[in-house]
Amino acid sequence: MIDKLIDALCRAFSWLMVACMALMVCMVFGNVVLRYGFNAGITVSEELSRWLFVWMTFLGAVVGLHRRAHLGTDMLLAALKPAGQKVCFILAHLLMLFISVLMVQGAWAQTVINLGTTSAAMEVPVAGLYASGVVFSVLATVVLLNNLWRLLTGRLHPSELIGVRESEDQPTAQERP
Repeated sequence: MIDKLIDALCRAFSWLMVACMALMVCMVFGNVVLRYGFNAGITVSEELSRWLFVWMTFLGAVVGLHRRAHLGTDMLLAALKPAGQKVCFILAHLLMLFISVLMVQGAWAQTVINLGTTSAAMEVPVAGLYASGVVFSVLATVVLLNNLWRLLTGRLHPSELIGVRESEDQPTAQERP
């Protein structure tokens, strides 16, 4: 059930990232046309584009983590037997969980600190920008714990132990039918 929820969330994030990119392109292009053509501009568009970019990056990182699309090397893992691959999988996930915990602590602290600070152009709390780190960290923790749970319960396919693929033309284990 959690797998379907994470899949649905990642699909929603993918569409949200498309919307963010479309808004950013429209705002930046519109602002360039206004500045060069009419010697005017929309001040909010620069700041909002930055915010959308930050949110899009963090949401994309969650989707990438779920799809195992981040960069990695498999030279050592490919040489190991399945038991060694499982140990490396567990160690890597524990390290990523540790980083996620550190990140949620830091992002939460920044969010709380910036609750009273407003942005220059949009005049909204800057905490909304730092909340993207909190959202990423919490969701990354859920994805990582789910992966560990799937491994420990035997629901993780052996091909998923090595998340790197030689070519983008080859589907990952999650993309196979």
